[in-house]
Amino acid sequence: MPLPFLTADRAFETADDAALPYNDRDRWRRPYRPGPWRVGAAAILLLLASFVLFSAVIIAATASLSSASVVFGVALVVIVGALRLLRMGTWVSAHGLRQVSPFITRTTPWDQVVAVRTVQQPVRWLGLPRTVQGQALLVVRRGRSAAPVPPLLTSHNADFLGRNVAFDRAADSVEVWADEYRRD
Repeated sequence: MPLPFLTADRAFETADDAALPYNDRDRWRRPYRPGPWRVGAAAILLLLASFVLFSAVIIAATASLSSASVVFGVALVVIVGALRLLRMGTWVSAHGLRQVSPFITRTTPWDQVVAVRTVQQPVRWLGLPRTVQGQALLVVRRGRSAAPVPPLLTSHNADFLGRNVAFDRAADSVEVWADEYRRD
């Protein structure tokens, strides 16, 4: 019984010649995977939200709907916070460089970027006030003062703590995007 889908000698048949999603340079993409600390914190928040939603159902069945709606609103805030936590980071596209933080998203077009470089400096550990010696990926913008800007990536944030190879790969990837798209 021939199994043509398992043989390697037949030609690969494609119905369309559409580019793969990672070939689309206009889409915003994160040049690295979210780290285990970020994913773990989001999973714990979503677990907490499930308990809060369950309590909202119990409150709705036994008490007033107004108190259940307040608890349901709290659950929605926790869910939105967890999703925003997963969305945080540095994103790149042909349009520019985007830094997503908990409450603010900053987009810098490539023509405003002078340089992107990795430097050794004290960085915040997991975003907390404590600093440790590490690496940071900094962007130098055209027409901006020399005031310190928040780094795009650090070797001790929630995405790269304990993953130095992943930090190096992500920093190199952002630097390559900057070299390819910035206009001098």
